[in-house]
Amino acid sequence: MHYARELSKYIQVDIYGTCGTLRCPRSQSQACFDMLDEDYKFYLAFENSNCKDYITEKFFVNGLGHNVLPIVMGAHPTDYARSAPYRSYIHVDEFESPKELAEYLHRLDRDDELYNSYFRWKGTGEFINTYFWCRVCAMLHDDRPPKFYKDVNDWWRGDGICTTTSWREHDSVRAGNLKNT
Repeated sequence: MHYARELSKYIQVDIYGTCGTLRCPRSQSQACFDMLDEDYKFYLAFENSNCKDYITEKFFVNGLGHNVLPIVMGAHPTDYARSAPYRSYIHVDEFESPKELAEYLHRLDRDDELYNSYFRWKGTGEFINTYFWCRVCAMLHDDRPPKFYKDVNDWWRGDGICTTTSWREHDSVRAGNLKNT
């Protein structure tokens, strides 16, 4: 929550769920998504864990699946670049501080052409991560000896897999939303 709190000093941030004061019950998910599409320009798709390749529905469903620009924090920027269409999101690591990010979001809010440039991918026919089955097939036909881990925790939380030391190094922050201004 540190990053979202710091960001809220420079731009309005609406936080839904247990970490915030606003509610949108899961039982009314369609109404919540309609509100997201109609009332917001940006969506903070901040992951609960900041680990290699850990990108969840906060980004793919809540962010890319709606007419909002996802602002992401969690996995490393290269993980997002491998998984998402070009220029379909903004990673917090592109900015030196929450203040700098807020300044850019204000600029996007005022400049429709620049804001809309983040949605051009929707008209390209580009799919998100479509090569999954090709990779599975290649792995099945790979003759190299299999690699295995005796302790799944070592694999999941090994050195360099997850970070928690500061927002700049992918600090844990939960999802929130930026109100359309």
